Amino acid sequence: MALGTVKGLITIGIFLFFSIFSECGAAAELGNPSEIINEEYTFEKLNPDEVTTEWNDSYLFSSRGDALEELEILRKKPEEINETFRPQFENLSGSVLLDFLNAEKEFSKSLEVLYIYAYTQFSKNVSDPFFVSLLTDSQNLVTEYGKANSFTVVKLTSLNDEEWNKLFSEEPELEEYRPYLEAKYRRFADHRAMNESQAVYIAELENQRMKLETEAMSKVTNNVTMAGNITLENGENFSVNSQSYNTLLSTDLSRENRKRCYEKRYYHMRNESDSMASIYSRKAQLDDLIARELNYTDFYDYTLYSSYLNRTQIDDMNTVFKERKGVFEEYNEFRRSKLGIETLRPYDLMLQLTDQPGNNYTYTEALQEIQKSYSKMDPRFNEIFLRMVTGNFVDVYPDPEHGKQPGGYTIGLCSLKSPALVFLNYNGTIRDQKTITHELGHGINFYLIGNSVDYFYCSGQIYEMEIPSTFNEELFVDHAIQNFDKKTAVNVLSQHISEYQNYFTRQPMIAEFEYRAHQLCAENGTVSGEDLNEIWTNLSNEYGSESVEYYIEDSGVDSAEWTYINHIYLTNNYYTFNYAVSKAITLSLFKQYKEDPETFNKNYIAYLSAGSTMPPEEKLKKYFGIEINRQLFEDAMDVVELRIQELNELEKEAKAPEFESAVDTLNIYSGSLWKS
Repeated sequence: MALGTVKGLITIGIFLFFSIFSECGAAAELGNPSEIINEEYTFEKLNPDEVTTEWNDSYLFSSRGDALEELEILRKKPEEINETFRPQFENLSGSVLLDFLNAEKEFSKSLEVLYIYAYTQFSKNVSDPFFVSLLTDSQNLVTEYGKANSFTVVKLTSLNDEEWNKLFSEEPELEEYRPYLEAKYRRFADHRAMNESQAVYIAELENQRMKLETEAMSKVTNNVTMAGNITLENGENFSVNSQSYNTLLSTDLSRENRKRCYEKRYYHMRNESDSMASIYSRKAQLDDLIARELNYTDFYDYTLYSSYLNRTQIDDMNTVFKERKGVFEEYNEFRRSKLGIETLRPYDLMLQLTDQPGNNYTYTEALQEIQKSYSKMDPRFNEIFLRMVTGNFVDVYPDPEHGKQPGGYTIGLCSLKSPALVFLNYNGTIRDQKTITHELGHGINFYLIGNSVDYFYCSGQIYEMEIPSTFNEELFVDHAIQNFDKKTAVNVLSQHISEYQNYFTRQPMIAEFEYRAHQLCAENGTVSGEDLNEIWTNLSNEYGSESVEYYIEDSGVDSAEWTYINHIYLTNNYYTFNYAVSKAITLSLFKQYKEDPETFNKNYIAYLSAGSTMPPEEKLKKYFGIEINRQLFEDAMDVVELRIQELNELEKEAKAPEFESAVDTLNIYSGSLWKS
């Protein structure tokens, strides 16, 4: 499953947030007939002829040569800023600080554009030497800036309250940046480089971490997910890669074919585990080394503090999901019965529960259904949607044989105030449709932030940034239940519940795997593939379903499934617990939406537009009255139970010929689901 990745890079001395949008992008000019959804707003329909499927990033750089020219210009900037502000910081004043912030902002914007150009093109072909080099050079430039201007971080994190108040009193325009300065400097007074030498050292370590992420992405794309060929039952020679694997397991009714495909990758990943463990060992050691330099216990401590979370919140979350994993047994029984098999195996978990699981939906058809799911949202949802999907801001189709990276992500451009760039590997399944709306949720969020707040606030904690994407998924499922034929609605809701299982068991498990793997690396230095396979397998038993017969029980070997998970190699460590936190918040938000759409929309647009102008817990409480605590996760599992009940009701109605649409079931049963 492709999950949205909101890429962000935080380094010493500079914040590079891949935020959103610019007037440079192509605008959508829609001439379609329109449909009135209320007296004040005309809901403009998507014109299929205007849909685009590839990026046109010429507004970033018109050629590779232009990008190299910009690189050379930017290489001079770190030292120029150093020479200008180092002497002025000796006697720091409010006006000097404001001038520095403006200089840093302009450099950050330019570097963001270069970095995103390199990163997105690298994603299109991880083997292209030009973009491998440009990405490396961009990463080095981030590091050089951090080193050259580390004196600013050392100075600003060392100021006391009296000194800060003096700066604000000297320069009234600094008030606009008070939340930014609080979040970046004042909050980290106890977690800072004590001198420039230490800051430079940390910047160099951060650079090594970025390089390891790039190395890992290349290996995952070119090695780990390229499992080789199998022979299908019909004699066809079938190549197993990241895209073909997901497609076959989702659509092939032949259980034998699914078994062969699963086994091919299962054992291939074991062969790759030592190579990936070597990368992970180096990364984990660097992670924790940086954390200790900044006075954290380890990088887990670093991550939680930076996210405005604490161990109790995440421990409570993991405890709730482990204790209540049995909620999914009823769903697994539904799946087993629907497939007509005695025991569920891993290769049975992705197959669409429909008579025609291989039925493909064109990309345009998918967009049309997604657009309909936005019909009750604020009009800006539709406006941003149209601009993105008709303006060459989405790269749609897979191409693994030519180096296209698996998965999906959205990368924003606050620096240009332009629509985000969305990366997909669309194969035409309903699951892929949800991936599209997931990523477009990020894009809508980025656009609202980028056109509402200052560049420095075009960011947020990962779990905040995942809320609009997971909320979009709920909108799509609700639309499917009300408007698709009964059998398709059952399929959609079934997949959705399966994804709840992913959000509330697998994603926390991945983060806990990282934590245990980091601990083992700290104890032993380097670890083997077998070591990490054992950790993964033990956690699979803790989080996994008892009704699914996993391979480890039969083969006597440990699973190496961790090897292909991009998130564990990111510089954003422990990324995936954010998906679980986000989804729990989303379910609470969706309940508010169902109860009072008008009030919710006003609050939701304001929430999405606020960026990092206030701390995440303050923002959640202000707009929605939500707190991140054990009760939030208990409530989320209550919703899962209700969704499973709804699935069973839908299945009953699907077997009743007098109903033609799942909307009847919704009216009979589901109307009270979100109000109970």
